[in-house]
Amino acid sequence: MARGRVVDHDGNRVTPETPYRIGLEVHYFREVADEAPIPFDEAVLHEDADLLVADKPHFLPVAPTGAHVHETLLGRLIRRTGNHALVPLHRIDRETAGLVLFSTNPDSRARYQALFRDRRIEKHYEAIAPALPGIAFPRVHASRMVAGEPFFRMQEVEGPANSETRIDVIARGDARWRYALTPITGRKHQLRVHMAALGAPIANDTLYPSLRPRSPGDYDAPLQLLANRLAFIDPLSGGERMFSSNFLLQA
Repeated sequence: MARGRVVDHDGNRVTPETPYRIGLEVHYFREVADEAPIPFDEAVLHEDADLLVADKPHFLPVAPTGAHVHETLLGRLIRRTGNHALVPLHRIDRETAGLVLFSTNPDSRARYQALFRDRRIEKHYEAIAPALPGIAFPRVHASRMVAGEPFFRMQEVEGPANSETRIDVIARGDARWRYALTPITGRKHQLRVHMAALGAPIANDTLYPSLRPRSPGDYDAPLQLLANRLAFIDPLSGGERMFSSNFLLQA
């Protein structure tokens, strides 16, 4: 607390004098000894008084998790900008590259969070995966997803669908195709699970359809999934906004 490493949901410091409040979310930044650097760089594509748009490389977590505390997109951006009020408005997997939107201002944060909660933001992904010549595209894949085994994986089960993804083909190669993926819902690992369920797991996926753990420091063969475009109507200005990633997938 003395070093400012305990904060509330809005990024405000929590101290021994902070009043108790029902429902208060308290976050703390753990300290990990000998945290290994991740040898890939993020880029800031846009920054203003309310938003920051970052282009995240493969293998960099968005926020502290497991053995990663300082080597996260959030940690790097706080050190770069000096803005301790930075909060990610959504998440993408550590192994996924591409766009992440951050709130820079607690006063306007709820307006931007509502874009994701109310599904008023378009999220577009690209993926490289095996060809599916026997399936007609575009198509919407819908299924019921629940927590699987181990706990960090998801699985499809029978029942009413709670996840939907629009899938189309951008380019057809001999063995692999480039797909456009548009999540209609936002379940954990949704795109990876849906592509694997169709029989075309995303190239270099270590979780689906089967678990293939990476060794620490193994940065070969990144997952071929990219969050390549975000588009929305700005809730403050009413203007159209669109951002595109500068990363490219390996066809």
